[in-house]
Order: sequence, then structure tokens, then C-alpha cells
Amino acid sequence: MPSPTKEGTETSATIEETRRFSPKFGPDGTLPAVAVCATTGEVLMLAYMNQEALDRTLETGEAHYFSRSRGKLWKKGETSGNVQKVLELRTDCDQDAVLMKVEMVGSPAACHTGRRSCFYRVAPIGETNGELRFADAERLFDPKKVYGK
Repeated sequence: MPSPTKEGTETSATIEETRRFSPKFGPDGTLPAVAVCATTGEVLMLAYMNQEALDRTLETGEAHYFSRSRGKLWKKGETSGNVQKVLELRTDCDQDAVLMKVEMVGSPAACHTGRRSCFYRVAPIGETNGELRFADAERLFDPKKVYGK
């Protein structure tokens, strides 16, 4: 067990070197979870996990998340069939975020918009108009057909 400080909290050095997985969830009970393609390293999406989502992910090897807007657990691909098989789950130095190396099963699209990645728009740097530019934005499936929206 890590050595606590006088205040009863772990020191940063202890947290950074421990082998004990001890995720630090935020005030809302969630932590950020980044999914990257296991073969290319491409960032596919960012979502949030609560304890239940993290537990289910570790138990099943398939990504589960917590929707903060809907206030409920969801399995990636439960509607679309585009499941994320988790090959490796890492935590950052202070254990308040996780990174998952995933394999997409069903479709290479990770985004609910039908795109490969949720990060398909580029913000202008050094420009004043503030318009986003679309990049790598080809749709791999029609969200209306998949989600009925």
C-alpha cells in the first residue's frame, strides 16, 4: 500500500511509481478515456468512464463508457455494432485518465457520425475567422441508417 502523507493522501512520487491500479475519478465520478487504434496509434475518440464502465471494460475486454449527458453506462458498439476490443489499457502518471489501445470490430469507424475518428475537424491557428476545417472526414457509414436519427 502506498505511503500516505501527513494529510492522508498519497505523494505524487508514490502514485507515479506504484504498481497498484488506483484510478482517480473526478468530482463527477468519471475519468477521461482515450481510445487509439492499436496498430496505427491514431486517436479515435475521447469519452468518460465511471467505476462501473472501467470494471466492465476490464472484465469483458470491450470498451464501456459512461455518458455524462445521458447519465448512463453504454457499451461501444451496442447499437452500431462497431465494438472496440481493448488490447491494452494504460493509466497516466497520476492515474486520473486512461488510454486504451483498441481494435475496431464491425467497422473501422469509431465516431457516431460515421467517421473513422471523432477528431475530424481542425481548428485554425493564427487565423481570425475561427472556422473549422474538415480533415479525414469521409463517412464510413450512414448514421441515420445505423442509429435511425
